[in-house]
Amino acid sequence: MNSNNDRIIDVSIIIPLKNEGDNVQFLATEISRVMKDFGWSWECLWIDDDSTDNTRDELIRLCKDCKTHSYVFHLHNYGQSAALVTGFRHAKGKIFVTLDGDGQNDPADMPTLISTLIDKNADMVNGWRTKRKDSLIRRISSRIANRFRNILTGENVRDVGCSLRAFRRECVDEIVLFKGMHRFFPTMLKMSGHYKIIEIPVNHRPRHSGKTKYGINNRLWVGILDILAVCWMRKRLVFPKVVDKENGKDHV
Repeated sequence: MNSNNDRIIDVSIIIPLKNEGDNVQFLATEISRVMKDFGWSWECLWIDDDSTDNTRDELIRLCKDCKTHSYVFHLHNYGQSAALVTGFRHAKGKIFVTLDGDGQNDPADMPTLISTLIDKNADMVNGWRTKRKDSLIRRISSRIANRFRNILTGENVRDVGCSLRAFRRECVDEIVLFKGMHRFFPTMLKMSGHYKIIEIPVNHRPRHSGKTKYGINNRLWVGILDILAVCWMRKRLVFPKVVDKENGKDHV
């Protein structure tokens, strides 16, 4: 999915965001401070999903001064899943790390996610928010949707709604894009043959600035409908593998 294969680096940090202008500089400073202490080559790619506040101005200002940060602007509002896929297509890293743009995910957890992915030879390391700092309504709706999702998909993912995760770039080569896809990332990866998914505890913080865009109407009910669509895809989608004629090994 990457159009920049001639400039592969170690890690691409991908952040989808909409109307998070007041969080950009704060989060960028944290990310740069965390990543400078490690030997990985890295980039941070911000995907603005047609913001109507000062997000674009903040990104332009940030990326003018910090060459490890770059941005892509959506022409229209396509949603978080589409923003992630745009990030995948433009990223140069062998490993992708995703996190939200509201400051609730802690960048300090990124090195542990990356190291675990490498050391355990996993396909994905998914964050698990053990002490969530969200409103009661958001926690309840997320818990209901998560349990319902696990029952219908046959998975046992503690916190599929956590955006903080690390995974190998080949895991998303055949990812199916649909609105809400980001809520089913581990399931979608397993559907395409990437089975080794590890969950580790991560920090969760109160929102740094602004208000959440999610509630019962645009999270719980829509999420439940999306689960039914994913269950249908699990039965109908196929990802054929072929045999390498030279050595007899399977490959995609």
